[in-house]
Amino acid sequence: MLSKIIFSATLLFSFLTVYSQTDTGNKFNTKLIKVNNKIYMLQGKGGNIGLSFGNEGIFMIDDQYAEGIEQIQKDIKTISKNPIQFLVNTHFHGDHTGGNAVLAQQGTIIFSQENVHARLQGMIAEEKKKIPQEILPVVTFSEDLTFHYNGEKIYVFHVHNAHTDGDAMVYFTDSNVLHTGDVFFNGKYPFIDTDNGGSIQGYIDGIGKALLLINEDTKIIPGHGDVGTYKDLQKASYMLSIIYKRVTTHYINKKTEEEVAQMKDITKEFDDLGYGDGFISTEAFLRTVYKEVAKERSPIDKNAEKNRQAREKLEKMQEKQNSPQENKTPPQNVKGSNDVD
Repeated sequence: MLSKIIFSATLLFSFLTVYSQTDTGNKFNTKLIKVNNKIYMLQGKGGNIGLSFGNEGIFMIDDQYAEGIEQIQKDIKTISKNPIQFLVNTHFHGDHTGGNAVLAQQGTIIFSQENVHARLQGMIAEEKKKIPQEILPVVTFSEDLTFHYNGEKIYVFHVHNAHTDGDAMVYFTDSNVLHTGDVFFNGKYPFIDTDNGGSIQGYIDGIGKALLLINEDTKIIPGHGDVGTYKDLQKASYMLSIIYKRVTTHYINKKTEEEVAQMKDITKEFDDLGYGDGFISTEAFLRTVYKEVAKERSPIDKNAEKNRQAREKLEKMQEKQNSPQENKTPPQNVKGSNDVD
């Protein structure tokens, strides 16, 4: 299982390295984007960073790769010289946790859902290249926690088995800004890390949970992509749901993964909008969905096969009972010693 963690994380990191190249061709560029007077999004190489600035200090969400943390800190200091007091990791992938060790050594307190700590601990145990212990969150939670910081209530909550098994979203309740982590790729097909607890149904449910919490005026910082809106999140939910239903229909109709992966009509309306232009291609996404459908329907398929076999057995028994009695003659009187003619 741990080898799967490392493989999946390595695969994702290589994808994100390609995805995060800027138009200038530079290896690493950053951009600070003002979401409102207190909240900023920082884009660079890796997942989008969320930042809350205030008199008490800086509240940070995710920190991209270790190699970029120096530039990220320089960008942050253009807004505030206050220390980064708190950091929340939305999940364990290295493009969201790579700067943990540096920030921890500088006094930042790191928080995460408890499965993030377990995943990172597993990587430390298995990785041949030394990973510093400081990368680990020091405070973990199971379902949710609340900060009262920089003059507002900040609600952090777990969404189950979505992008991974340790995803958290962060909602700035007064600012009405939501950071989704990688449970939302704005305008692109998402990466669902099924080897590390992610699932398409959990992903859909996670977005649904967010939509119940926020409103049409909420600004959304996605894990990847531009700042989004309530409608953007609705579109992502619709995209996932409709593709999931279409793939399920083809699966029930006995289409193979190879056949489904090449069916352009399943995703055409979204491909036309550029959803397949990210590091997760249309084909890769369809394969992920197909595998998830197959896994979820496996118990149903097994029960259906058992029922089929039972029906066949019953039909054979009925046929045997209804078939003509062969090689059997009616009983005849046999005379014995006491019989009288």
